[in-house]
Amino acid sequence: MRLTFRNISTCTSSGKTRYKTNCCTVKPDTLRPSADCCSGNSNNNANQDKPPCCGPATVLNGGLINENVPGFTGWLETATGPIAQISTALTWTDHLGACKVRWGIGRMSYIVPPGLYAIGTPDADAAVVVTANYKMSYDLVRNSLAGRNVWLLVLETNGVNVWCAAGKGTFGTDELVSRINMAGLHNAVTQRQLILPILGAPGIAAHEVAKKTGFTIRYATIRVNDLPEYLENGMNTTTAMRQLTFNTYERVVLIPIELSSNLKKITLCGGALFLAGLLAEGAKTGTVLLTAYLGAALSGLAIVPLLLPWIPGRSFAFKGALTGLIWICCFYLLAENSNLIPSAWLAIFIALPAISAYHALNFTGCTVYTSRSGVKKEMRLAIPLMGTAATIGIILLITGLIC
Repeated sequence: MRLTFRNISTCTSSGKTRYKTNCCTVKPDTLRPSADCCSGNSNNNANQDKPPCCGPATVLNGGLINENVPGFTGWLETATGPIAQISTALTWTDHLGACKVRWGIGRMSYIVPPGLYAIGTPDADAAVVVTANYKMSYDLVRNSLAGRNVWLLVLETNGVNVWCAAGKGTFGTDELVSRINMAGLHNAVTQRQLILPILGAPGIAAHEVAKKTGFTIRYATIRVNDLPEYLENGMNTTTAMRQLTFNTYERVVLIPIELSSNLKKITLCGGALFLAGLLAEGAKTGTVLLTAYLGAALSGLAIVPLLLPWIPGRSFAFKGALTGLIWICCFYLLAENSNLIPSAWLAIFIALPAISAYHALNFTGCTVYTSRSGVKKEMRLAIPLMGTAATIGIILLITGLIC
């Protein structure tokens, strides 16, 4: 699936015009005061975590820029003060951290301090690339800029990636303007252009940034891997750089977070089914019910994302229900000697495809081609059907096991 952003359109919300890839309400981030970055007396214990000398103020939820920031190699003296130089090479701890957040471990605190960084030894004419303070975004951008002399301006998005933060408003106009001023970017560079990712456009009003700071905005690419070519191409965005893909790999890497975020619900529901079967008919029945449920859940959580383009239908709930039904049919053939009563099998055939549909419908939040209105419409149609099917299935199962 490919989507191409041919230009950045505008729309008006609450009387304010903003540049967007599609029109949605953007809540501007609240400006927060910066803290004093000056350490004063270097022997003062209260100031040990602050930079060694007075540089641009860089504080909010992401903390302060100091020698402990990921990839730190030294301080670059500039007209605006010392700027942290960072390496473009990723270490094994960077890769391990990325793997952990893919599984939801420490995901909401995977952040770096916002502010201005130096990649290589940029001068006053060097390009300024803007990204979010979600560490995975920070790592991908700095790694893609290997061998270059570039400024990296990191916005405070509370550890949220660029696209999601743009929709929330934290990768937004107010934060960008505030960060430019706090970082002393006017003194660090003489050129007045900022390079932003295309997916950050929904949160930025480019004309407001230009009016308030004098910096113009260029929307570069969708994928960070295209950034080097963009810079080499005279900052011209090609059609390929505007194409938003959602290939098999891009879908597969989202499966772990889907699994981890639903682990508690799966454990509780699966445990309840196993216990019901155990108490009613014995361990064999409990195992059959648990296996059937786990297969249905995994059908929606993993199989639908993996085979998304090839499963018939446009509705995610339909894709999930169809995948779940196929799983139940296969399981029925494999477990024909389970001695499960007919009403229990009927309950399985009715309820478990609804479980698959539920998990598949949740995946709409990870995709690149669903719309907010479309998802709402699908939810209005699918959720009552899923709820009804699950309720009927539970009643049939309980009745069959008890009677």
